[in-house]
Amino acid sequence: MEKDYSLEHKYIKAKKKVGQIKGLYIHLLATLLIIPVIVFINLRFVPNDHWFWYPIIGMSVSLFFHWFNVFGTEKIGFGKDWEERKIKEFLENNRHGK
Repeated sequence: MEKDYSLEHKYIKAKKKVGQIKGLYIHLLATLLIIPVIVFINLRFVPNDHWFWYPIIGMSVSLFFHWFNVFGTEKIGFGKDWEERKIKEFLENNRHGK
């Protein structure tokens, strides 16, 4: 009975993670579609004032924080088990005299 709960819990957690990743991809797609429209509108109607950089920077920062919220530190190598892996690596290297 305990294994069924654990399996169900893992399934729910995985489904939530997939939903978060899907949301990130939608955010990325929307950003990639909106930026050219903003640039076009700016350059077409106010070509001397390049204000399009402000929304591009804001959308990029927003996308970064969304990415960080979904993946956190695991994508840059500092996931939950990073410390444990490093400790094992150092112990293994010390065992072999490195």
